[in-house]
Amino acid sequence: MRYMFLIYSRETVEELSPEELEILREGHRSVITDSAQQGVLCSYDKLHPSTTATTVRADKGKAITTDGPFAETKEQLAGYYIMECKDLDEAIAWAARIPTECQGAAGAIEIRPIFELPRPG
Repeated sequence: MRYMFLIYSRETVEELSPEELEILREGHRSVITDSAQQGVLCSYDKLHPSTTATTVRADKGKAITTDGPFAETKEQLAGYYIMECKDLDEAIAWAARIPTECQGAAGAIEIRPIFELPRPG
């Protein structure tokens, strides 16, 4: 089953020391390398800061847009991984390896199974 790992952490990485930033990057490189070698990695990306977000809502068929994130929180959606795991236990093991700490504050990884929709054609 494919799982999406939603990475929530603080967006203040620019305030990290160069050493702390390298530890964070190395943690992600390790997860990417190992999961790719094991054939479970499908996709991953880092997101631009939440200040670049646009929220769209539909109101009577008309799109209403708002700049910025939907909710003000200490942790923002910072990125994601998609992995093909045999079960939730394997997904949890991978999530435990994904770094989320910024400035000593632990973030969170939300694991969501992907409901695969039929593709056209």
